[in-house]
Amino acid sequence: MASEGREVPRVAIVCDWLTTYGGAEKVVKSIHELFPDAPIFTSQYSRKQINWFDDCQVHVGWVNIFPARLRKILAVPRALYFNHLHRKLRHYDTIITVCTAESKGIKLYPHQTGICYLQGPPTQYFWGMYDDYVKNPGFGKLNFIVRFFFKLLVGPLRKIDWKFAQRPTVLVANSSYSAAETEKYYDRSARVLFPPVEVDTFTLSSTDAVSEEEFFITTSRQVNWKRLDIAIQACLLSGKRLVLVGDGAEHSSLQQLAGDSPLIRFIPRIDSPEELSALVSRAKGFIFPSIEPFGIAPIEALSAGVPVIALKQGGALDYIHEGKNGTFFDEQTVESLMAAMQRFDGMAFDKQQVSASAKAFSDTRFKQELQRIVNDATGN
Repeated sequence: MASEGREVPRVAIVCDWLTTYGGAEKVVKSIHELFPDAPIFTSQYSRKQINWFDDCQVHVGWVNIFPARLRKILAVPRALYFNHLHRKLRHYDTIITVCTAESKGIKLYPHQTGICYLQGPPTQYFWGMYDDYVKNPGFGKLNFIVRFFFKLLVGPLRKIDWKFAQRPTVLVANSSYSAAETEKYYDRSARVLFPPVEVDTFTLSSTDAVSEEEFFITTSRQVNWKRLDIAIQACLLSGKRLVLVGDGAEHSSLQQLAGDSPLIRFIPRIDSPEELSALVSRAKGFIFPSIEPFGIAPIEALSAGVPVIALKQGGALDYIHEGKNGTFFDEQTVESLMAAMQRFDGMAFDKQQVSASAKAFSDTRFKQELQRIVNDATGN
């Protein structure tokens, strides 16, 4: 609470886009709950796709004239939008940005403090995952066109991205991996603050009975870099059941890969956390085959008492503890995952211990730590 006679600092929230339910949007939601009077500024907003901010004043940029599905190729328009957004933010004291791309590039006035929460490492398709993106941009038959123009533009875009990353007063990373990549590519250190996870919603199953249809599970957007193809092939070859929850650009390709095998089951996206928790809690294990900056879905699985088989890279290194709440596989290959699944079958996990390992990632803890970071940065 502000002292008597002292004006309460004016806070604004900025994010790249609000067009779907995802990890970055969950972070924005938590920050909005922490600062309910703060307006949100973003380049694109789809109220039909995400209804978390109906009680909030959301300011949308001119980039919103483009369809949300094109956001992968809108880096230049977004850069222009965020580079000039400071004019609309001049009356605010503290700018809190949730960034996966260009929103970190807000120019600050002398009286302002900019706190940028990096929802991942430096823009991955410019830096660490450039080769993977060029190989498969994710536009199907139009890949060759996107690839051609991206190669022409990536040099200037990297320079802009680096310049933008120097503007915030404080950088905060969502994992140790993201912090290390930030120092590598942006030449700046970042404090680590794990994102909020609905650990109170994802709970242990009310029964200890083993399901007759024992299965592994993964919940994810079905896009190429998530490498869900590895999980499908590993389960097909080892005779294991796998449930995939979600949808995305790779959905049809993954269905073709699974064929008509009864081992693989696809379930559309489940928006209800309670329904998703009930399904996840029945699984034998959660398969996490992608290189993620953090990975909220595996934490949800842990909270439900479900151990995780994770690629030994990225954010998973912050929360998977070998033999206690899961196991790792070393290479992003079918063979490496199958070996980990075989090892997993010989392990015994304490569901209570697995669930307890997720409690450090609660929404309450996130808000407390973020408030402390804001206070430190602003001197309040």
